[in-house]
Amino acid sequence: MKAVWFEKQGPAREVLVEGEMPDPTPEAGQVRVQVRVSGLNPSDTKARGGFGAVRKLEYPRIIPGQDGAGVIDRVGPGVPQSRIGERVWIYEAYRGRPFGTAAGYVAVPSQNAVQLPPSIDFDTGAGLGVPALTAHRCLFADGGIQGRTVLVHGGGGGVGNPAIQLARWAGARVLTTVSRPEQEAAARRAGAHVVINRKRDDVVAAVREATSGQGVDRVVDVDFGQNLQTNLGVLKVGGAISMYSSSPVDSAQFPALQLMVKCIRVDFVLVYTMSQQAHQDAIRDTTACLEAGQYRTEVGARFPLEELAEAHEAQESGTVVGKILVDVSK
Repeated sequence: MKAVWFEKQGPAREVLVEGEMPDPTPEAGQVRVQVRVSGLNPSDTKARGGFGAVRKLEYPRIIPGQDGAGVIDRVGPGVPQSRIGERVWIYEAYRGRPFGTAAGYVAVPSQNAVQLPPSIDFDTGAGLGVPALTAHRCLFADGGIQGRTVLVHGGGGGVGNPAIQLARWAGARVLTTVSRPEQEAAARRAGAHVVINRKRDDVVAAVREATSGQGVDRVVDVDFGQNLQTNLGVLKVGGAISMYSSSPVDSAQFPALQLMVKCIRVDFVLVYTMSQQAHQDAIRDTTACLEAGQYRTEVGARFPLEELAEAHEAQESGTVVGKILVDVSK
C-alpha cells in the first residue's frame, strides 16, 4: 500500500517519507479499513514535530493520521464478517499503535471504526474523530444543555465549529467568538446564533447584551489562559468552563478566588485520555446529529496523500479555516 510515515521528529518536509508498505492484517478484534480520506489534526503535526519536552518516538516508524473515513474490507478474529463493506469513520487510529490513516489501509480496533449513516459523505466522516469527540465532551461533561446558553471561543476552528453544530442540535443557544471574516462565515454556516469579533468588539459587553445581562451557562474554550478574565465576566454563577487547549497560565495569577465566589467549575478535556464512556456517549450523540442532518465538516483545504508535508505545513500555519483533509484513495 502507499503510505507516508516518519522515523524521526522534525520539520514536515525533512522527516515525512512517502513509499510502499505491506498491507496491514487485522488482528483479533480489529477491522481493516481502506482509507478514502484522512483528517489532519494539530496533534498529528505535534507528534511529527515533537511537542514540548516529548522528543522520543513511541515506535520506530509512525504513520500519522488519527482521523479518517473509508470502507471496511477485512476483519480480524472475533469481528462479525457482516462488517465487511461498511462505510465508516475512524477515530484515534494510531493511539497506542504505530500506524494511522495516512495510508491506503489501516487496521484499528472494531469500535474505532464507526458506521457512517448512508447519507453522510467521506469528507464529513474524516472530519469527525478528534474534533467532534472533543467538542461533545466540552459541551456535555455535566449533562444535557437543552435550553442553556453556550459561548464557544473560536467558532471557526477545528473544535469550535463542531461544538456550535452539536450545541444547536442539542437545543442550546450558541454564542461564539471569531477573529477574522472567514471565521465568522464558517461560524454562521455552523448555526451560531450570535457571532462576536473579538478583535473588534468588547466580548464581555457583547455577551452581556446578547443575553440581556444574564450571561452564559457554559464556555467551550480554545485558550483557557488568554480567556480567563473574559470567561469570568460572562459566566453565570454556577457556570462551567470546558477547556481543551491553553496558552501558559502563571499559577500566581490564577484567579482561584474569583472562580470560587461564582462557583465556576473548570473541566479539562483531552480526547485521548477521556473515559471510554465519554467516547461512547460522544459517538452516540454525534451519530444522532449526523442522522438529523445537522452536522457537516467545514473543509478548509485538501491535499493528495503525496503532499502530506504541505498539508502539515498548512495546519501549522494557523491560517486555514476548517478541517484539512487528505485524499488517500478513490
